[in-house]
Amino acid sequence: MGTVRLTTAQALIRFLSNQYTERDGVERRLFGGVFGIFGHGNVAGIGQALHEYRDLITYYQSRNEQAMVHTAAAYARHNNRLRTLACTTSIGPGATNMVTGAALATVNRLPVLLLPGDIFASRTPDPVLQQLEAPHDGTLSVNDCFRPVSRYWDRIYRPEQLIPAALSAMRVLTDQAETGAVTLAMPQDVQAEAYDFPEEFFERRVWHVPRPLPDRESLERALDLIREARRPLIVAGGGVIYSEATEALKGFAEKTGIPVCETQAGKGSLPHGHPLDLGPVGPNGSLAANRFARGADLVIGIGTRYTDFTTASKTAFQNPRVRFVNINVAAFDAAKHAGLSLVGDARATIETLSEALSGYEVEDSYREEAARAVEEWDREVERLCNLGHEPLPAQSEIIGAVNAFSEPRDVVVCAAGSMPGDLLRLWRTRDPKGYHVEYGYSCMGYEIAGGLGVKMADPSREVYVMVGDGSYLMMNAEIATSIQEGYKLTIVLVDNAGFSSIGSLSRSVGAEGFGTHYRYRKDGSIGLDTEESPGEVLPVDLARNAESLGAHVIRAKTVGELKGALAEAKEVERTVVIHIPADRYEGVPNYESWWDVPVAEVSGREPVRKARREYEENRRLQRRYL
Repeated sequence: MGTVRLTTAQALIRFLSNQYTERDGVERRLFGGVFGIFGHGNVAGIGQALHEYRDLITYYQSRNEQAMVHTAAAYARHNNRLRTLACTTSIGPGATNMVTGAALATVNRLPVLLLPGDIFASRTPDPVLQQLEAPHDGTLSVNDCFRPVSRYWDRIYRPEQLIPAALSAMRVLTDQAETGAVTLAMPQDVQAEAYDFPEEFFERRVWHVPRPLPDRESLERALDLIREARRPLIVAGGGVIYSEATEALKGFAEKTGIPVCETQAGKGSLPHGHPLDLGPVGPNGSLAANRFARGADLVIGIGTRYTDFTTASKTAFQNPRVRFVNINVAAFDAAKHAGLSLVGDARATIETLSEALSGYEVEDSYREEAARAVEEWDREVERLCNLGHEPLPAQSEIIGAVNAFSEPRDVVVCAAGSMPGDLLRLWRTRDPKGYHVEYGYSCMGYEIAGGLGVKMADPSREVYVMVGDGSYLMMNAEIATSIQEGYKLTIVLVDNAGFSSIGSLSRSVGAEGFGTHYRYRKDGSIGLDTEESPGEVLPVDLARNAESLGAHVIRAKTVGELKGALAEAKEVERTVVIHIPADRYEGVPNYESWWDVPVAEVSGREPVRKARREYEENRRLQRRYL
């Protein structure tokens, strides 16, 4: 084959446009487009290449660098990590703005490709605009910040280095176990330099995503543990969704009678109403799941990282004989809690275990106990969604109204504050992709950008973004992007005049909601929950802000008005923001679970001392699973 003379940036865009993934015989184009904000560090390089090859790959304009990485991560998640977006920025602040998004993608094991501009490789004009000079290291730039939050990192000093770097990037992006953010730092002079690239570098390349199985000996040991268990429990994590294993899990649970509880990423692994779906486990969990977790003698973790919100900070599983069997494509996660590691694809492994367990079932009494617990929990969800709370509605009622109005294939998106915990407990998921809550990094500001990514991944679904005022104020500009690109979102903006979630946590540790109110300063204070006359609430009109960004805005004050607003929003063709106030003090109980948030060991205030005594009492339940 011959060669073609291209700049480094042109070669990169040509290469990206012809990368595909394949699983189960279905091929998909890996990159759905490139998000970018141009500056002097990429406008004449990658920017020029995107312009020249705009018929090969779509360029999307963003308003915030962090937001576009969130959009790419959400797009990848909704596509079960088989597709993604690339993100390009100039050097300096544009690049470092992406670091938070990179961390989120890597924490959640979601593939995103980051292409930040970098300082001159030649170093001739140093120091260039936005260059960080490091007296101790001439090779250092701000892009080195991406090293700890990337699964693969490289800097392209010469055009020919692009070839091995690009192939390594694709290897990581398509590796279900090792994926996350991939960063290729692109010096601005190298982007524009030309090289004779081999034509085969640009040929269609298909990256096979396999369904590996654990070794036979480990499978046999797992079968023995399952057959010996009297109170087994499945913890379904995001790996169930990503591997498209929901039907396999449903069949396995029904065949064996083993009940299932869910993590944030795994919600939707079983459809709402299934008699073996106990709901979520942990401090944001259901009473049903938490009680079954406490007595479980075998925990089968499928595609879960076992975060502290899943294990209730190592207090959820209290049976002294509890053992763990962990099915995970990542060996790192499969080995947690000294569990028996079944390193493999969730769907393939579940199907193999199900076939081998022919004739095995839990006792009828255990299956019936689970069904009763499911029914009791559903009644509690119904109560919380219909409190009739006045004068301001409770957040649980707002969630209930949106859930009841939505269709089974609609998607709810959220990320931070108290909303994710309430959604995890209360949202009745009817489709495996109908619940999209980012809680690995729980990043404020993800919601609207993430909702955009979900809508881009599947425009046929209605997307409901549920966001609190704190997250909305941090990052709302992608409303404009959704308007520009014609991707309609329905944003339910819940206004509680402050950081409601941390306010509740602050009260629980004896700190009176300190630093969580949006109020004028009065007598040196910006508001405490215990003050009789705190400062006035700030006159921030979030609805008018959303309107200024191009959204159709509807104001609602009651649950009844919210229901009408949802119906009105359905008929609007562009992004809609429904603004509704909520009572920040009306929360959802913890249901016999705990989360480890250390309380000051000494204090001059009795509320703090009381919280410390409670903390020490709960901490006695923590254990190491060895």
